[in-house]
Amino acid sequence: MANTRLDTSAYIARLRALDKGALPPNGGQGFNRLIFARSPYLLQHAENPVAWYEWGDAAFEKARDENRPVLLSIGYATCHWCHVMAHESFEDEQVAALLNNHFVCIKVDREERPDIDDFYMTVSQVLTGSGGWPLNIFMTPDKRPFMAVTYLPRQGREGQNGMMELLPNIAALWRQRPDLIEKNCRGIMDAMDNLSSKIDHTVSVDLQQLADTSFNQLRNIYDPVHGGFGTVPKFPMPMNLSWLIGQGATGNHDALGMALHTLERMRRGGIWDHMGSGLHRYAVDRKWLVPHFEKMLYDQAMVGLAALEANQVTGDDFYLRMAENIFSFVARELTSPEGGFYAALDADSEGVEGKCYVWDKEEIEECLGDEAPLFCRFYGVTDGGNFEGHTILNTPLGLDEFCTEAKLDPAATGPRLERCRLLLLEKRERRIGPFRDEKIITAWNGLMIAALARGGAVAGDLSLLEVASRAASFLLERLRRSDGRLLRSFLGEAADIPGFLEDYAFLAFGLLELFEATLDTAWLEWAVKLADQTLEIFLDPGSGRFLKTGRDAEAMPLAASLEHDGVVPSAFSLTAQTFIRLARAAARPDLLDHARRLLESYAADVQRQPTIHLGSLHAMALLENEPFEARFSGQREHPAMLELLHSLKSHYCPNLALTFEANDDSPALAICALGTCYPTVRNVSELEPIMDRVAPRFRPSQMMG
Repeated sequence: MANTRLDTSAYIARLRALDKGALPPNGGQGFNRLIFARSPYLLQHAENPVAWYEWGDAAFEKARDENRPVLLSIGYATCHWCHVMAHESFEDEQVAALLNNHFVCIKVDREERPDIDDFYMTVSQVLTGSGGWPLNIFMTPDKRPFMAVTYLPRQGREGQNGMMELLPNIAALWRQRPDLIEKNCRGIMDAMDNLSSKIDHTVSVDLQQLADTSFNQLRNIYDPVHGGFGTVPKFPMPMNLSWLIGQGATGNHDALGMALHTLERMRRGGIWDHMGSGLHRYAVDRKWLVPHFEKMLYDQAMVGLAALEANQVTGDDFYLRMAENIFSFVARELTSPEGGFYAALDADSEGVEGKCYVWDKEEIEECLGDEAPLFCRFYGVTDGGNFEGHTILNTPLGLDEFCTEAKLDPAATGPRLERCRLLLLEKRERRIGPFRDEKIITAWNGLMIAALARGGAVAGDLSLLEVASRAASFLLERLRRSDGRLLRSFLGEAADIPGFLEDYAFLAFGLLELFEATLDTAWLEWAVKLADQTLEIFLDPGSGRFLKTGRDAEAMPLAASLEHDGVVPSAFSLTAQTFIRLARAAARPDLLDHARRLLESYAADVQRQPTIHLGSLHAMALLENEPFEARFSGQREHPAMLELLHSLKSHYCPNLALTFEANDDSPALAICALGTCYPTVRNVSELEPIMDRVAPRFRPSQMMG
């Protein structure tokens, strides 16, 4: 069973390679129907004694024919609490008997089907005020929910029901009080319907007032000691960081200081993987020391973008190195042979959360010998450890501060520590590593392409641009149907799930960043094609609203969701931002009109809760403010052109409207910004004085006092 597996990667590989031709449709004696699934998350449940179905007509027909309620269980392959619930309940014969006798059970990978997850997660938030994974929805055969719960233990404890108590109660209620079930369904559907009707195109917003409100609200929940927002668990929240950095670029030094401090503290804390780089998903403590150890592709992309923006605004290479370290991790551990990017690494290995990442002092001493005391002092390694008897590596002091305190030379100490890191990384890579979910998700790849493209432009690193271009080519070649329709994901081959609005928005964003980083107009043309498909597939001609699921795809019971930014931008806000930028880069003013109407459609929500709509505030500012026009012309691959482009992109220009005209002339750049058009420049020495005037940097030392 799953709880005895030590190497999940090998287990999933074995199930995928299994010859399934002789198996009956229900999976046979050793499996359930999920053995035929492609999703690693569903395969993790293929040997459960629960008679799982994939989402589809067969499950709902069975529920209707037998008059049974449906249990819909949603999670993802690298979800720690999904594993816990699976081990405790879905692998348990008694729980499975209750489920199989009284329910029709459906498993959904939320990463493959964000439409299903979004609708029923909204149900959970409406019913309980919160959500999370695993998400378990009890509903009727016509897909109407009547109850939502997240993780539940097998047996009740501390006054809370467990699965063994809850399931018989629901089964009895279904048989004996169908009127109460129906009342619950109607109440929930009415509440959901009310969400979808909150649209007032007459709402006008005061951007400065909303920016002030957002800043004050973020400042009120900011942790001035350790950085970050709120208490625990503490998430990186890169949308907050990017928005604060943008405010800092306009002179709000307090906003910039909050973002920089948070990035620095995360980089020093245990949420950062000090051996292999990259960030874990969140920390369970205020100090960023103890992470929830899973690593998600979208976190790497979004924090990488925030770190690049911090570098653009300050010129401090600490943040550029942070982004480059993230990109190195993605290249090493999350990049497929075809060039796409894998979804995630699990938190668990050998059945234990974080086991791959923690260290014992004796193990370090054995590996490093005489260098161990230096390494242990710098990375906070002690005899007793800081996490369940082991040590999560962290760097309480930066290198210069550490060397000052220890009376060491930073120029010599840095290379010594780096040699130690490489030795320990080599040792760690011999351990059984966490499971890697090798789904290639279009939307998340779009974000990573954007981060790599911007990183390549900011750093002047052509290798990053090559990685981004290869990934973009892979998506455009392998994740599109023959009719050009974008698809959601790839694992060995493309899934037949049509792409969602976020897939189109995030990939168009990545392609636009690639164009700005390379001046290759092919990427711009592809981004415009995706924008046109977005209008064709996701714009509802009746209401003028954008839909998150295409009009050509399966519809949920209602088109309702609590739409806002989270760890990643909302599909709506990034669609608006990308449309605005494309309108100016590709001379498509109609896209500006669509962006404006899109933002108007939920302006009331932005006004009510601006801090969860920072992406929309940014889009509104792009619409309202004068663009920063940068017109390149000449030979695209000329060294002087690359130098001009690198110099421009090393500054923070959020309202950039970049165009390129290819010709045989020497490279040239004309800039119009802040109400002034400057003389055409042909080299960096001419450009930098202009950039210092129109996009000045703010170094931390300038913000003191």
